[in-house]
Amino acid sequence: MIRCIVVDDEPLARECITNYIQEIDFLSCVGSFTTVLEMNSSLSIEDVDVLFLDIQMPVINGLDFLKMTKSPPITILTTAFPNYAIEGFELNVLDYLLKPISFNRFFAAVTKAKKQYALQQSATDTVLIQEEQDCFFIKSDGKYEKIYVNTILFVQAMQNYVIIQTTERRYITLLFLKNVIEKLDKKAFIRVHKSYVVAIAKIDAIESHEICIREYKIPLSRNYKKEVMPVIIGNKLWSGHK
Repeated sequence: MIRCIVVDDEPLARECITNYIQEIDFLSCVGSFTTVLEMNSSLSIEDVDVLFLDIQMPVINGLDFLKMTKSPPITILTTAFPNYAIEGFELNVLDYLLKPISFNRFFAAVTKAKKQYALQQSATDTVLIQEEQDCFFIKSDGKYEKIYVNTILFVQAMQNYVIIQTTERRYITLLFLKNVIEKLDKKAFIRVHKSYVVAIAKIDAIESHEICIREYKIPLSRNYKKEVMPVIIGNKLWSGHK
């Protein structure tokens, strides 16, 4: 169900739109207001999927409200004045309904809104899925901790344990380093020592036998150096000498 609100200072126009909403099975009217200020005092705009918005209203007009709102919901302007159309579409409104609004024209607008809503939901679901794919849980200090892969700086082996150092804090968990390596993306992480795996993107500098990541100095083993240097530096080295 797509949640809608109507903001219009004209009672008949407001009643017309709310009645139209009630006729459509995929819409639900969660609020009807005479001004933007009344709406803001009653509910959060984040709880709304589609906004039917008049333009000429007391105190704050509809276009000014859109300019002030960082992420407005899908917006359909409802107005008796055609001269605001260009400015409305520059503010990314979905449609522009001229009063008096026929049901057929209203239905065409909300059908468009339904498609836009589905696209937004699909994009949100994709982001959430990606976030979940890019995280994992470990057991540390008696609880299950979620770690986002893109926050990992390095992983250090300590006998039967590993230390996972992230941008925020470090975690200690009962794992073998080889188990961690199997799970990490080989394009994003590289083993630089028998006891260390580092995030390639987080490397700040490479010294003789050390890799610098923030304040941490990680040993670079002679056995791994020949494999590590081309991966980390590759063709990114700028030099004036041939």
